Amino acid sequence: MAKTNPGRFFEDYRVGQVIEHAVPRTVSGGERALYHALYPARHAIYSSDEFAKLCGLAESPMDDLIAFHTVFGKSVPDVSLNAVANLGYAEGRFHRPTWRGDTLRARSEVIGLKQNSSGKTGVVYVRTEGRNQRGELVLDYVRWVMVRKNDLAAPAPDTVVPELAAAVDPATLLVPEGLTFADYDTVLSGEPHRLRDYAVGEIIDHVDGVTIEEAEHMMATRLWQNTSKTHFDVTPRADGKRLIYGGHVMSMARALSFNGLANAQMIVAINGGSHANPCFAGDTVRAWSEVLDVAETGAPGVGALRLRLVATKDGSVGALKGADGKYLPGVLLDLDYWALMPQ
Repeated sequence: MAKTNPGRFFEDYRVGQVIEHAVPRTVSGGERALYHALYPARHAIYSSDEFAKLCGLAESPMDDLIAFHTVFGKSVPDVSLNAVANLGYAEGRFHRPTWRGDTLRARSEVIGLKQNSSGKTGVVYVRTEGRNQRGELVLDYVRWVMVRKNDLAAPAPDTVVPELAAAVDPATLLVPEGLTFADYDTVLSGEPHRLRDYAVGEIIDHVDGVTIEEAEHMMATRLWQNTSKTHFDVTPRADGKRLIYGGHVMSMARALSFNGLANAQMIVAINGGSHANPCFAGDTVRAWSEVLDVAETGAPGVGALRLRLVATKDGSVGALKGADGKYLPGVLLDLDYWALMPQ
C-alpha cells in the first residue's frame, strides 16, 4: 500500500465534505520577525507592545495576515496541492487576534463544485476556519481554487456555486476586546490621517514598489508551510516558471499601503478578493487603494474603513478592468477589506 499522498484532485471532492487539516502551528515572535523581514510591514499596533498597550491591548498581536497565511497553509495539502491557481476570496472575518504562543489549526468544508468546460480542471469552493488552542474561532473565509482532474473520464459533479455576500456588513465587524483609539498617537503611528480625512471614492497611490525575488518568495511560501506544487515545481508549466504565491503579493501590497494608510491598523474582514493575473520573480509590485466605505464601531475612537487594495506589476493607478470587464494584464491583486482606523 502506498504511504505517500498525491493530494486530492477535482474528482475527489464532494459538496458537504469536511476536512480536518493536519499539523497545528504554534506562532511566535519568530514568525513576526520573518514577516517583517519579508515585507516592509510597519503598522504600529503590530510593531510595538507599547503602542498596542496605548490602544488597550495587553501586548502587540500577531499581524492579521500572519494568522491568515498560517491557516491558509494548513489547508493547502488538502485543498490546493494540485491547484492550477487560487482564484478568489469572500466572506472573510477575523474574530479575534492571534497572540504570540497561540497554536492555530484549520478545517474546511466543501461548499461548491463546478467542472470547467475543458473537462481537465474544476473549481472547488471551500469555507475554511482557523481556531486557536482553546478552540476559539480566530478567522474564517471562503475561497475558490481551480484544481486539476486526475481521471479525465471521471463524471462531472452536479454544479453547485454558493451564493456569497458582496461584503461583510460593517455592523457585524468584530473589534478586538479592549481595543480603544481614544488616546491614539499619530506621531508614533507615522501619519496624521484619521478616518475623517478619507472620502469615499478617493484613490491613494502608495508610491513605493518592490521587485519580487525567487528567494524571498520561496522563504515565505515555506514559512507558511504552503506545499502547493505550482509554487515549487516548474515542470507542469509550459513557461518553466514558478507561480508566486498570491498571499505573498497580498502581504507585499498591504505593507506598501502603509504609505498613505499608516493608520489602517487592523484588518477585520475580507469582503472579496481576486488574484487577477499571475506574478513571477522579477515583477515589481506597486499598489494603490480606493476608499469604498466608512463606518463607525462601538469601540472608543475606533472607526472602520472599507478599502480596495490593488497590486500591479505595471505601475498603473486607478485602472482595474477593461471595456470587456476583464482585469487589465498589469493587475495582480484586487482585494476588498475592512480595516480599523482612529476616528
